[in-house]
Amino acid sequence: MKIVHIITRLILGGAQENTLITCKLLAQRGHDVTLITGPAIGPEGELFNQAKNQNYKVITVDKLIRPICPFYDIISYHKIKKLLKQLKPDIVHTHSAKAGILGRFAGYSLKGKWGENLPAVVHTIHGLAFHPYQSRALNKFYIAVEKSAAKRTDFFISVADAMTAQVTGAGIGRPEQFVTAYSAIEEDDFLESIPQERRKAFRRKYEIGEDAIVLVTIARLFMLKGHKYIIESAKELSKRFENAVWLFVGDGNLADHFKEQVRQLGLAEKIKFTGLLPPGQIPLAIQSSDILVHCSLREGLARTLPQAMLCSKPAISFDIDGAKEVVNESTGRLVEPENVEQLTKACAELIEDKDLRDELGEQGRDFVKEKFAPEKMVDTIEAVYRKLLMSS
Repeated sequence: MKIVHIITRLILGGAQENTLITCKLLAQRGHDVTLITGPAIGPEGELFNQAKNQNYKVITVDKLIRPICPFYDIISYHKIKKLLKQLKPDIVHTHSAKAGILGRFAGYSLKGKWGENLPAVVHTIHGLAFHPYQSRALNKFYIAVEKSAAKRTDFFISVADAMTAQVTGAGIGRPEQFVTAYSAIEEDDFLESIPQERRKAFRRKYEIGEDAIVLVTIARLFMLKGHKYIIESAKELSKRFENAVWLFVGDGNLADHFKEQVRQLGLAEKIKFTGLLPPGQIPLAIQSSDILVHCSLREGLARTLPQAMLCSKPAISFDIDGAKEVVNESTGRLVEPENVEQLTKACAELIEDKDLRDELGEQGRDFVKEKFAPEKMVDTIEAVYRKLLMSS
């Protein structure tokens, strides 16, 4: 098959990692794959290097950016449409909000140009532009745009069942157009045990003692990622557990704000910041820690949850979107969103009970190992493509 994937930007993020794994495996299976993307602008770090020297092509559309900008968006739409005319793909597969809208409109506008119902248009839902933490007017706008794009979409792939429920609940698409394919992880990097000396060296780098219980959070330091709730719980927990340390992995526009807040609270020795780490160091950060804490308020299904479980670490997460599909009483603890008291209680339970941490970690590893395998995700995606081409 001739397949074109379109994503807004190749920053460090779950949607981007998912897309790169998909492109790589599809190309390895003999398909002709092209990835269209905008420039990787932002403090989150980029994944362009991971797209190099693969057996698929990468094309950059310079004006394809994340913020809404009508002038740039019109230019990007016409550029994407021109590229699709040249490439003549069987499948146009879009990811993320901006590329998802522009790419689907462009792909649909070319239907029938080189085949009866080609290109077939597929969209992966990694997360939603509409959510409870923004104005009703903005949500209405995003839902209206997504409804319009859905009319130009042949099939949807959701990274969690929760995404399908929320999207169809908003009147976007039809239930029979959806399938879930959990967002794949390069599992070997997490399953392989990292030597103890490397883990000790990682701790020393951030002045974390060997006997410390480390609660790690891997997320951009942005709004709605929940760091403020973790800091609030750390105020209480640090008084009860002298050996508890929190590790924030990531960067973003709230980094300076959180560092200053931590300093003012007198928690600078308790809450450490690594800044941006390359993807290859994420397994090391998790394996050098004891508990993963993820308090994002909106996320399709945070990849950091199954990543922690692959490293045999228990996960504590706010009960949002797809989190409950991996975090349960056997693999970690779910907490009511924004409930600092519940968060503090869950963290305390795991800090003081190593046997429980080990038990939850092992059960989590067994639970996610097959579910998040790259081959399993791409098998599902490939089956969708074949189904669409057979009906075209």
